[in-house]
Amino acid sequence: MNAHGVPTYLPAGERPGPRGRRARNRPPRPGHRRRGPLLPGFGRPTRLDFADVSTLHGDDQLLLTTLQGVVNRRRPRLYFNYGPENYDTAWLDGTGARITRHDRPLDLIARYRGEARGAILHDPAVPDSVNVATTLAGLENAVAATAEQAAEHGFTVLTDLRGRFDPGDVLATYRWQLENLFPRCTKALLSGLPPTRTVRVEDVRWREVARETERIRDSSNRQVRTFDLSQELTGQDGVYLRFQDSLGDDGWGASVGSVVVKADGTQIASFTPGTDAETPYLFDGLNSAIGGDANRFADGGNYFIYRFTAPAGTRQLLVEVDLWNQFLVTATTTAPTRVEPFPYFRDYTVAMRAMVFWLPPSGETGALLDEILSEVRPTTPYAGWFSNDVAGEWGGVDRASQHAVEVVPADYYMNATVHAGVQARVSDRVRPRPRTTLRDRVYLTLTVGEGDNIQYCQRRMRQIWDDPARGQVPTNWTVSPLLAEIGPALLAYYQRTATDHDLLIAGPSGAGYTYPGSWPRDALDAYTALTGRFLRRTGMDLVYAYNHRNAAGDGWVAFDERIAASYRKNTPLRGIIQSWETGDLQAAPAGLPLIGNFSPQGKAQEYRDTLVRHIEGWDGGRPLFIAGAVNAWNWAPGDIAELGELLGDPFEIVRGDAFFELLGEVMNNRA
Repeated sequence: MNAHGVPTYLPAGERPGPRGRRARNRPPRPGHRRRGPLLPGFGRPTRLDFADVSTLHGDDQLLLTTLQGVVNRRRPRLYFNYGPENYDTAWLDGTGARITRHDRPLDLIARYRGEARGAILHDPAVPDSVNVATTLAGLENAVAATAEQAAEHGFTVLTDLRGRFDPGDVLATYRWQLENLFPRCTKALLSGLPPTRTVRVEDVRWREVARETERIRDSSNRQVRTFDLSQELTGQDGVYLRFQDSLGDDGWGASVGSVVVKADGTQIASFTPGTDAETPYLFDGLNSAIGGDANRFADGGNYFIYRFTAPAGTRQLLVEVDLWNQFLVTATTTAPTRVEPFPYFRDYTVAMRAMVFWLPPSGETGALLDEILSEVRPTTPYAGWFSNDVAGEWGGVDRASQHAVEVVPADYYMNATVHAGVQARVSDRVRPRPRTTLRDRVYLTLTVGEGDNIQYCQRRMRQIWDDPARGQVPTNWTVSPLLAEIGPALLAYYQRTATDHDLLIAGPSGAGYTYPGSWPRDALDAYTALTGRFLRRTGMDLVYAYNHRNAAGDGWVAFDERIAASYRKNTPLRGIIQSWETGDLQAAPAGLPLIGNFSPQGKAQEYRDTLVRHIEGWDGGRPLFIAGAVNAWNWAPGDIAELGELLGDPFEIVRGDAFFELLGEVMNNRA
C-alpha cells in the first residue's frame, strides 16, 4: 500500500436492480451465524495427475484450469504447476496423494474430456467474456475455450459467446450475466478475477531514457521532463515508453501526472492518467494504479507502458511528462507484452458454480458491484481482487465491507480445489509465550504483512519462510486463518516448522480482509464471530487490522469502542495491531489493547535510523512500545536478522504475544 491516496465512499443503500426491479439489498440479520464451512473442499485427494503448465499459452491454461474445476468437483485428481518458480510443486508432498507426473499437460485433456459436457466459447474480441465463460463452465460442467481449441480437442460447443457482447460495454456484459446466470449460481461465494493478464515478451531490448537515483518519496522532484524518442522512430510498430520503480524496495515508484506528445513540434497526444483520453495510448496498465492526484504510478516490481505512433516521415518525437518520485523510464520499438486469458483460481470458482466478474470499484462499474454485493448474505466471501482504478484496493474492500462481505485475496491462488480437500492437522495451540519482565526499554515487535492474501501464503511466504535466516529474531507472520479450510496443509506447514521466535497472527482483519468500521452496525458481530471461530480453530490470538480511510483519504480511522467491543466479545484476541504508518496510535478501546504499526521505509540500516529518530525525546524512564511493519515483498529473514544486529540498547525485539502482555501490564497500571 502507498500514500498516493484514494477517495472514500458513503454507505451504498438501495440501487436499481436487474430487469428494472429494486435490488433486494438484503438487510444483514442481527445475530446471523454462518453454518458449515465458509470455503468448502471437494473431498480428499488420494491420486493426482500432475503437469507443469508454466510454458503454455493462457488459452491452454484457461482450458485446463476450468477442466480441473469440473473434474475436481467430483474428486480432486488434477494438479498443475503454473510458474517457473515452482511454488505449486513445493506443496505436492503435503497433499498426501499418490502423484503421477505428465510431461505433456495437454494430453490430460483427452484423459478427462469425458467428464465435461462440452465447451463454452469465449470471444477473443471481448476480454470480459472469459469471466462469463468461466461462470457458464461451472454451471454447465464445461470448459472455457476458443473455437479452435474446442475443435482440436473434440469438445461439443454448448454456448458460443462470440459476437454476443459489445467489446466497449463492460456494464452490459456483466448485467447480462447478473440477470441470466446469477440466479443459477451459488450464493455462498462471489469471485472477482481479471479476465486477462499481460505476459512479457522475451528478448526485448530497452533503452534507458531517465532514472532517479535518490530516494524521493515526497514528490519534491516533481517536474515536467522532456524525453527525446526520435531514435525509436525506426520501429514499425510505434514507440513503447515504460515507467518503473528505480528503487523497488520501498514502494515509491514512478508517478506520472500528465503526458504531452509532439511530432516535429505538432502536438499529437495530450492526456491525464485515468481519463478516457489516456486509453488509446495505455498499452499495458494492469500492473499500475491510479492515485488520488489523478496520477498513474507503479511501485516495487510493477510498471506501465504507453505506446505512441508518429505520422509517417516524422523526424523528431518528444514526450513531455509530469513525473516524480523514484522513476525509471525506458523505451523500445518492440511490443514488450502480449495479452492472454487470466487462468488462475478458476478451478475453484468452476467447482463452486460461482459467478465471476471484474468490476472496477468506482463510477458505474462500482455501482454494479454494489448491486451484486447486496445480493448475498452477511459474511459471504468475495474471493479474488480488484482492479487498480482510482478506487482500487481501498475502494473495493470498503464497498465490500459496507455490504457485510469480507474479501479473500485469491486471484493467484492455484489448485484450490486440491488444497481445500487435503487432510492436514491444523493446531489450535501456539508455542509457549516467552517469559518477559517489564523494564524501561523500547519494546519492538516486528510484523510481516500481506498474510490476508492466501496466494501470498501459498507463494511468496513459502519462499521467505524457507530462508535459513528465519528464526534469528522474534517475528510475527500474518497469515489467513481461512487457510484452515481452503489450505489446511499450508497452514499446518507453517505451524509445524515455526521456531520459538516465529508467531503466526491473523492478517487484516481476521477471517478475511475487511474494514470493520464500514460494516453495517447490526452485521459486525457476524464478522467478529466468524473471526473468533477461525482464531480458536487455529490458535491465533492477535490480529493485524485495517479500517476505512478518513474523509480526506490520507489516513486511517482508528477502531472505536463499538468495534473493539465486538472483537472482545466474540474472539479470543489479546490485542490488535492496526495499520497506522506513523505509529502514533496507542489505546485500549473496550479494554482491548490496540497499537498502530510504524512503517519505516528502506532496508535494515535505514529502518534502524528511522527508529532511532522516532524515539527522540524518550527519557528512558518508562517502557516504550513500537509495532514495526516489515514489507513482505522486499524483505527476507536475512534483512530482519540484520536489523536485529543493528538494534542494540535500548531496543528489545519481542514476539507479539509477549509484546501485548507487557503493553497490557502498562495499560492496567495506568488504569
